[in-house]
Amino acid sequence: MPSTTPHHTDLKRGLTLRHIRFIALGSAIGTGLFYGSSETIQAAGPAVLIAYIIAGCAVFLVMRALGEMAVRHPVAGSFAQYAGRYLGPRMGFLTGWTFAFEMIIVAIADMTAVSMYMGLWFPDTPGWIWMIAAMLLIGGLNLLRVGVFGELEFWFTLIKVSTIVAMIAGGLYLIVFGVSTGGYQPGVNNLVDHGGFAPFGVWGIVMSLGIVVFSFGGVETLGVTAGEAGDPQRAIPKAVNTVPVRILLFYVLSLGVMLCLLPWDRIGSEGSPFVQVFAGLGIPFAEHLINAVVLTAALSAMNSIFYAASRTMYGLAEQGHAPQAFTWVSRFGIPVWPVAIIMACLIAGLGLFLWIPEQLFLVVASIATFATLFTWSSILLSHHRMRLQMRREATPSAGFAFPGWPVLNYITLGFMALVTVILAFTGPGRTALAVGAVWLLLMLAAYQFLVKDEGRKPIELPEPAREA
Repeated sequence: MPSTTPHHTDLKRGLTLRHIRFIALGSAIGTGLFYGSSETIQAAGPAVLIAYIIAGCAVFLVMRALGEMAVRHPVAGSFAQYAGRYLGPRMGFLTGWTFAFEMIIVAIADMTAVSMYMGLWFPDTPGWIWMIAAMLLIGGLNLLRVGVFGELEFWFTLIKVSTIVAMIAGGLYLIVFGVSTGGYQPGVNNLVDHGGFAPFGVWGIVMSLGIVVFSFGGVETLGVTAGEAGDPQRAIPKAVNTVPVRILLFYVLSLGVMLCLLPWDRIGSEGSPFVQVFAGLGIPFAEHLINAVVLTAALSAMNSIFYAASRTMYGLAEQGHAPQAFTWVSRFGIPVWPVAIIMACLIAGLGLFLWIPEQLFLVVASIATFATLFTWSSILLSHHRMRLQMRREATPSAGFAFPGWPVLNYITLGFMALVTVILAFTGPGRTALAVGAVWLLLMLAAYQFLVKDEGRKPIELPEPAREA
């Protein structure tokens, strides 16, 4: 481990179980559900529910693997440090920086989304003003105590979750009482009418998996919280067991209700699916209501991203994979240099948006999809190496063991490989693979020429206290 400095270098353990759960929920529930769901439905029809269930099961196993490592080694940086410990320093470097870059680039997209949402209410105000305002607001919030950050993220996410629950309840009301929405009669029959349950067959389900995986991306942020969890041995297992299931239920139930309310080929064709549902409920100003919710969703995602990216950079610095200054923390326990770096990247992203506004989201989606698959695969491989080492050394488990290891580990890795292959069959997917390949080559070069001394040595991670 790199030597310490006179500056404060320790994070504060100020996150409760409630904070951890909602940080993970806030990261994974965002534009993928509120807007991206229409794309998955158009790709697979009602059978997209199967794709979400399959991907959700894979996500749960990824999180179980991450959870076992987080309980054993509760550190900031999470999977980057686990990769560095069990797969080698080079893989730790690649994993950490790929995840951090993914988070930052998605934050740029969220920042631009804020400008578009505010444009509905203030059409004459230049969008860049709202982008700067969002950046300063979220950046400032992330300089506060981690407990304050966790509390704010709790309320941000609560608004999103409440909207989803309200949509599900309202949709069920429309279905049970047969209230038409936009001229269409709701009912379970909408799942099989209009070309059948799987209008594009098995191939449609398979092809939708790339978008579905992107929708679940960000849930791994839960592992990053281990370094600041007040009681990681208790909080992490509870969060891992509940958060992926809740995310899956939110996606499947909300989409299932929408597919019963409207023909699948009409969902998203006339605006946001959520706007359509609320309009069917007869709620005045449905457009403005949903606009406020998606604005909150964008700010919530930015909030979680600032947290995840800054703590990952902190962990990279502990490994010698980033400047030592990244470990310096404020009196509130906040790594100030990583937060400043994220702010600088968002300023650069502002210029990028003004330069290529139409291409930006394609680039973001491409990088995020590839990075999600890379990160999840790294988690699974790190966990597998950890378990192999534990078996060789007859080391007792710290608790929260991965179920069905190694068989389910291999199956989940196979799923990641399948989705990677699927990406090659679509234009955006091929862009994702190309961008991902270039990024990894650049990172390999950076490791070769910039990382020295401690950064090239295997790292040691704290072991949990042994129970009597």
